[in-house]
Amino acid sequence: MSIKKYKLFFVEDDMSFGSVMKSYLEINDFEVTWINDGNLALNKYKPEIYDLAILDVMLPHVDGFTIGKHIRKISPALPMIYLTAKNLKEDILKGYGIGADDYVSKPFDTEVLLCKIQAIIKRKVAAKTEEKTEFIIGKYVFNFPHRSISIDGKSQHLSPKEASLLKMLCENQNELLSREIALQTIWGNDDYFNARSMDVYVTKLRKYLKEDTSIEIKNLHGSGFILSVE
Repeated sequence: MSIKKYKLFFVEDDMSFGSVMKSYLEINDFEVTWINDGNLALNKYKPEIYDLAILDVMLPHVDGFTIGKHIRKISPALPMIYLTAKNLKEDILKGYGIGADDYVSKPFDTEVLLCKIQAIIKRKVAAKTEEKTEFIIGKYVFNFPHRSISIDGKSQHLSPKEASLLKMLCENQNELLSREIALQTIWGNDDYFNARSMDVYVTKLRKYLKEDTSIEIKNLHGSGFILSVE
């Protein structure tokens, strides 16, 4: 039986150090996407692909903090580790403020970094195991793994995107779900055509939930959607 290889998004401009680090992590059973340019990293990052990001702070064109903010905007739960040659308190606080899980100063022991990565991913996997899979929406029961919503003994099967979108709405019930976050997470980008596609899926979800008048999926123009349940 094959062992799952966790995927790392690694941004480091030092070619020698980056190459060595990538090889070391791959030897330890990680899949590593290594980017050596900050601007390129913004374009290469895709949500729902990686298990952890390792970001150097000092990068050409775009610094690691900016990349971290970009990642955090579209992947709120992705763990991040910052690498830096500077050990300034202001930078450390800035990194944690963005949502970093750890901050490692160069030079560092690669075995220590490996242990940090493994510990963070272990916590993430444990949290995901406990992740909620069934939701009560008014009179409906939504089972995400089965991709079904049920009411009064009747069940409706959902497509993968319908189920993923409804899950995000349920996780943010009575609160705003950002259009951008939903599009980046489910469709991979927030271009015009995907935005129109998502609007069609929202219309379908409204149809599926129409038998309970206490439920409404509200559209906040330009901002996102709210699954409102009275």
